[in-house]
Amino acid sequence: MHRQPLFDLLARYRSAFPAEAAVVDRISALMAAHTDCLLRSCRPGHVTASAFIVDATGRRFLLTHHKKLDRWLQLGGHVDGEAHVLHAALREAREESGMHGFDVVPVDGVAGLPLDVDVHTIPARGAEPEHEHHDVRFLLRARPGQEPVCSDESHAVAWFELATMESVLDEESVLRLGRKARVLLSP
Repeated sequence: MHRQPLFDLLARYRSAFPAEAAVVDRISALMAAHTDCLLRSCRPGHVTASAFIVDATGRRFLLTHHKKLDRWLQLGGHVDGEAHVLHAALREAREESGMHGFDVVPVDGVAGLPLDVDVHTIPARGAEPEHEHHDVRFLLRARPGQEPVCSDESHAVAWFELATMESVLDEESVLRLGRKARVLLSP
């Protein structure tokens, strides 16, 4: 499985955000130790991709109320072998929102650079053991004239005001993602 595009992307992210080197190194270590890291079957964890989606105005952001995890989260999921994780994030955004028109927002002046990276624990569920998601997160802007549609993976999908995200979110990693988006999008 070819992981080099993701190693390269993480190196660019690490260079742009040196204060986040520890989490980048953690994801890189998983990738170096597990050639199957891009598959959901990899344990102790695997790479995922997600999208923090804002509307065309940049004032609202989209969340999904995830069925399995029973909480509001950014859209995203498994990369299913895709080393170009931006492609996986776009695929997940389309599948989970029902919308198809997105623009990738440049981060640190670079198109296609992640907005954030995170490692978080997914609790055991049924036969699936507890494991980690090594999440690479992108900022997407939805093109105007689209309305989200809830997928089978969610209880709901809804827009929220970016200015009031602290009243909606309680997950620190998602709050951090939203704060980064708010700073990047501020005039």
